[in-house]
Amino acid sequence: MPTEVDASGLAVTAKPSILTRVFKAFSYSDFRLMWFGACISSIGTWMQIVAQSWLIYRLSHSAFLLALDQFLGGIPIFLFSLLGGVVADRVERRKILLASQYVQLASSALLAILVATGVVHIWHILCLSFVSGFAQAFGGPAYQALIPTLVNREDMPNAIALNSIQFNMAVTIGPALAGQALARIGETWCFGLNAASFLAPIIALLLISSRFLPKSSNESVLTSLKLGIKFVRQQESMTALIVLAFCMTALSMPLRTYIPVYVNDIFHAGPRIYGDLLSLMGVGSICGSLAIASLGNASGKGRRALIMLLCLGATIGGFAISRSLAFSCTVLVLFGFSLMAVFASVSSLVQLITSDEMRGRVMSVYNCAFRGGMPLGNLVSGWMVPVLSAPIVLTVNGLMLIGVALYFLLVHRRVAAL
Repeated sequence: MPTEVDASGLAVTAKPSILTRVFKAFSYSDFRLMWFGACISSIGTWMQIVAQSWLIYRLSHSAFLLALDQFLGGIPIFLFSLLGGVVADRVERRKILLASQYVQLASSALLAILVATGVVHIWHILCLSFVSGFAQAFGGPAYQALIPTLVNREDMPNAIALNSIQFNMAVTIGPALAGQALARIGETWCFGLNAASFLAPIIALLLISSRFLPKSSNESVLTSLKLGIKFVRQQESMTALIVLAFCMTALSMPLRTYIPVYVNDIFHAGPRIYGDLLSLMGVGSICGSLAIASLGNASGKGRRALIMLLCLGATIGGFAISRSLAFSCTVLVLFGFSLMAVFASVSSLVQLITSDEMRGRVMSVYNCAFRGGMPLGNLVSGWMVPVLSAPIVLTVNGLMLIGVALYFLLVHRRVAAL
């Protein structure tokens, strides 16, 4: 850190600039490698998410199948993340991540071939979503456990927030590219480019010098899993954070799922507007991540997360009742900001509470709740939307999320005290 000389001639430490505080974790070379590799891959993944949702709706015009695809992509994470966390604490995490990237690359490449040859069916898409989700069930805990080990402990919240930024840059760039690609060259290129994007994290993983060397243990897999769950249950604040993670995704992610329904049936627009709406949500997410990164390891993370959860519920309700494209654009920016502010704050708290030897297992429990909420929330909404309509279901979700935030702010105050 640079120094200055005061009036008495003594050297004093200069206060770091805002940019230095926001991007502190970039001073670690291994973190930079992983960040850029993950960002490129995430851009490709979001291109596929947009193209895949559009392809399913184009082939079926079924809101239920949109939700089912999200469910099948997420349910393996809910089912197998706990096992993935045990593996992440027993095997070098870099090797697990490499295997996960290879499987996802193969799935995207196969889908591109099926679409290019004109033989794709809905069941192909659904099966490949499940396979990719299975790979993520093992890669997710390993990645979440690896990132904090690439930086010093005091810079961990900053690294987590910056990691959210790379994801949300992808949310901004990927859908915009996908919208252009869908309109100009078709779905095949979106899937093919996603397959190629997995080469970036593979190269990064091969180049990083950091290694996690697990301690030798005679524990069975089941015993290791029980110890991880016991660690979580012994800390009431950790249990509350995991409940928050589940509620956040279960109640907020259906909004993203049903954007194609709003674009097609309410705004009467095409794939370009769909991509633009997702990009605007990504812009808000980047701003939210930058705001959290600039705060570093500041206190009050729990209360800040709950206040932003209130805002998140309000934006879901606002989007649900909107019939104006301009208003919906504004609300989606605020939705993205609130979502990432909550996510980065809660993730930082979980990581800071956890020791490194338990990190894989604890993050697998967190990942199970966070990612498991997506398919379950989408499945429930998929049953309810055909009966009640998307606006009513999303309005109820927003009100329920506001209720959860108020409960943890006013009644169960352990999270607010963190």
